[in-house]
Amino acid sequence: MEPDPLVIAGVDVLPGERTRIDIPLPNLYTQTPVLMPVHVVRGRRPGPRLFVTACVHGDEINGVEIIRRLLSHKALKGLRGSLLAVPVVNVYGFIRQSRYLPDRRDLNRCFPGSDTGSLAARLAATLIDEVVAGSTHGIDLHTGALHRENLPQIRVGIGSDPALSELAQAFGTPVILDVEGRSGSLREAAAARGIPLLLFEGGESLRFDEFAVRAGLRGILGVMRHLGMVRGGSGRQAAGHKTVIARSSLWTRADRSGVLLSLTPLGACVKKGDTLGIITDPFRPADEPVLAPCSGIVIGRTNLPLITEGEGLYHIARFGDLEATAEQLEQYRHALDPEEDERQLAI
Repeated sequence: MEPDPLVIAGVDVLPGERTRIDIPLPNLYTQTPVLMPVHVVRGRRPGPRLFVTACVHGDEINGVEIIRRLLSHKALKGLRGSLLAVPVVNVYGFIRQSRYLPDRRDLNRCFPGSDTGSLAARLAATLIDEVVAGSTHGIDLHTGALHRENLPQIRVGIGSDPALSELAQAFGTPVILDVEGRSGSLREAAAARGIPLLLFEGGESLRFDEFAVRAGLRGILGVMRHLGMVRGGSGRQAAGHKTVIARSSLWTRADRSGVLLSLTPLGACVKKGDTLGIITDPFRPADEPVLAPCSGIVIGRTNLPLITEGEGLYHIARFGDLEATAEQLEQYRHALDPEEDERQLAI
């Protein structure tokens, strides 16, 4: 259960209240004020306190739309506990359409931060102090980096906290990637405070991906059902779908520079030795195939055809039963068809 009271930036939110609190951040050099809005929905009945964050990287905007849809969802009418939703954490990067802060620091390498440190450290400390501290669970929404696209997936360290496995299954993405959090990440900072946090990846930076947005919304609601925050049972997933854990993955890298003609879509099931794409040369007739180094599912890929030797082209997750995983992924896609998705969410 969440602690009482719920106070953010000096504002006390009472049971049954719904409000937006603007947390002041350091001004721009033009003295323009900068605010980080936090939407707070507190149920009348006690329960967990879940925070959901997006745009820790300022150009990863899919989470903004996921949170917008979440806040307008009818399931919140009977909320138990509290939801703290931060659609844009890195306001500075969001304004500049940039992954980074103005000083080129990556905010997700600066947690837990410091009140007397860099701009990134101060922003990180503000989020930790005002939102993360006092929460019982968290979900951090991300996309692929610039020109890279990710299949909807959850990244957790399964061995670090048994509760994370159950939460990840409740989220119900096609793939769970078993990886530990990086040093300085929000995920690592939450874990240090004993707060289970799921990291969601889906889509590409500076783009809205409808499939990834629907996957993210469904996943958050699945976690909230699992925690007993909203009605609908425990951990309801897409019909007929069981999430598969990939315990290893690797990037297929370019053996030479050139122009990539991609032949393999995101989510494709590939076998070792399959041709994923062709590297061409605009200055001489020399084509080279890009071969899959292992069998698995393509969970990430570059969307920029202009490539340099050593660059990551395709991210492949490996599974024990590849055919079963591919079939489950197809079932998941069908379940997230817009009409089917609305029907399931209304149950």
